[in-house]
Amino acid sequence: MLVGVDVGQGHPDAQLAELEELSVSAGLHPAARSFSRRRHIDPALYLGSGKVAELRQLVLDTAASCVLFDAALSPVQQRNLERELEVAVWDRTTLILEIFARRARSGEGKLQVELARLRHAATRLVRGWTHLERQQGGIGLRGGPGEKQIELDRRMLEGKIKQLQLRLHKLQRQRGTQRRSRRRGAQLQVSIVGYTNAGKSTLFNALTHARAYAADQLFATLDTTARRLWLDEGLYAVLSDTVGFIRELPHSLVEAFKATLDEAAEADVLLHVVDVSNPAAEQQMQQVDQVLEEIGAGDIAQIMVYNKIDKLEGPVPPLRRRALAAGGDGRASIAAFDVSALSGVGLDGLRLYLAELARQRAAAVMHEPVDDDSPMRPAPPADADSAHHP
Repeated sequence: MLVGVDVGQGHPDAQLAELEELSVSAGLHPAARSFSRRRHIDPALYLGSGKVAELRQLVLDTAASCVLFDAALSPVQQRNLERELEVAVWDRTTLILEIFARRARSGEGKLQVELARLRHAATRLVRGWTHLERQQGGIGLRGGPGEKQIELDRRMLEGKIKQLQLRLHKLQRQRGTQRRSRRRGAQLQVSIVGYTNAGKSTLFNALTHARAYAADQLFATLDTTARRLWLDEGLYAVLSDTVGFIRELPHSLVEAFKATLDEAAEADVLLHVVDVSNPAAEQQMQQVDQVLEEIGAGDIAQIMVYNKIDKLEGPVPPLRRRALAAGGDGRASIAAFDVSALSGVGLDGLRLYLAELARQRAAAVMHEPVDDDSPMRPAPPADADSAHHP
């Protein structure tokens, strides 16, 4: 059963629709939906007691085996709700972690997900034990008060977390070495970022002719993939496809996937892919910007790629566009392209623009004079179809 709560933020319909997509991605089948508006959040149950009683009856009527909340529940709220509803209760963070655990394929991805799950579990030990009496020691189990079972569990979790952190730190150093090796070649480093299911992997495959997994579902791919992107005769760039972002992305996931997200933080330019067919496109762009700020990539120049124009009946609505920055500073969008990664419309203009960026990058590395004052703002290609430039 899906439960949404409006506390005066966001769009309730879009949030419940996204929660349903997440539940399907986790292999669950929504049996019912419930929505309520509240001014204040109850510290014990998140919802009011009357609404919880209503949910309990709905669980009985639909035989639901799990209740999903589109919010981050505290350990106490989650425990109390499970007692009242007598079924498993998942919050948004638990649901996203479950999806990541199902989708992780590489050894690094599995380590990252396991680390995030352990960090999340460490805050919820209160749910795991009902016999938190102190242990006793000595002959015949007699003796003074000892260590609580929950303290033992917490120490075991901390030990596992430290082990995973050490293993991921080694992988992070290896990735750093690989990135430095690529940068020595004076090739343009481009990372694809965007909200989950915006079409990043489809764009990646269309540009590089790779066979990365792409599907119409949330978090279809978690592992970063890098390929050489051919732009012109003897001119290449390195294109990286990163994990998708989402509203209220758990902080534990951001920390665990730091080695992967560093691909975006070390890029020369970002391709910010936006699903313009989604009514919440503007809010999704803001969420992506927040995550980019968190990982230290907020100041990298962005090329806005307005994807899925084939799903629109007319042009891209102005409200779903981001104004191009004149100065190119901060979170600047230096160019924008309307494309359909699925059909290939508009990709020629994007490729020409990237080729000019790559030329100027190579010229700057070779200390050759460049006509443009800003190496990241080339002149618009004359034959760029469906392109919007400053």
